[in-house]
Amino acid sequence: MKRIALILVASFVLTVPTFAAEQLTSQQLASLVASAKTSAEHQRIANFYRAQADKLLAESNDHARMATAFRANSATNNDKQVFSTANHCAYLANALKAKADKVRAIAADHEQMARAAKQQ
Repeated sequence: MKRIALILVASFVLTVPTFAAEQLTSQQLASLVASAKTSAEHQRIANFYRAQADKLLAESNDHARMATAFRANSATNNDKQVFSTANHCAYLANALKAKADKVRAIAADHEQMARAAKQQ
């Protein structure tokens, strides 16, 4: 149990400093998306979404590691624990990765809009 707690704390500590990208409130983002016309504005939106996608992917990886750790630990790999904990972590890992892929696609769309705005 101590090993799992250590793994969880270490994975959290290692991922937190990597998200120093610009943070926008939902209102700021909505306003920027509604009014974006320049290349710089679309690139700012793309950067925000790319950082969000990176964060989601890191969370997905954390949950995948947790699922593996729960399955490998003899104290938590019985049928009840596997279904309630390890499978929960595996589900979150897949769901977060899918969401990261969608958010990354939004970032790519705004990068394309930024390139198009530069050409005008």
